[in-house]
Amino acid sequence: MSTSAGCPILIVEDDPDLRYMMVQMLALEGFEPEGASDGFEALKRLRSPGPRPHVIVLDMMMPRMDGWEFCRVRALDPDIGQIPVVVLSAAPRNILDIDAAAVISKPFDYDTLLEAVRREC
Repeated sequence: MSTSAGCPILIVEDDPDLRYMMVQMLALEGFEPEGASDGFEALKRLRSPGPRPHVIVLDMMMPRMDGWEFCRVRALDPDIGQIPVVVLSAAPRNILDIDAAAVISKPFDYDTLLEAVRREC
């Protein structure tokens, strides 16, 4: 059995097709992925009762609440601030100030994403 079996993941991505594809592909690998369309939705899910994800896959450029603001809010919340974040971004803004377990440029290679998620699970 894969070490990824049962590992919950939250994918925060505003592009519905890309989010769906990542959820489906990671589910096929044995993870338990769930999607959120932006930082607001992600925070709502993270603060709701139930199991927390072991890793957050985070797009940086999103409407309403982008990845930078999500990371600022997340860092202030001790209940969710320690969950590792894998950043996916084509963003021109500096992402070095983000406390990320991994940073993957878009367009991304699926195997690179899979490797980063596996390291955190």
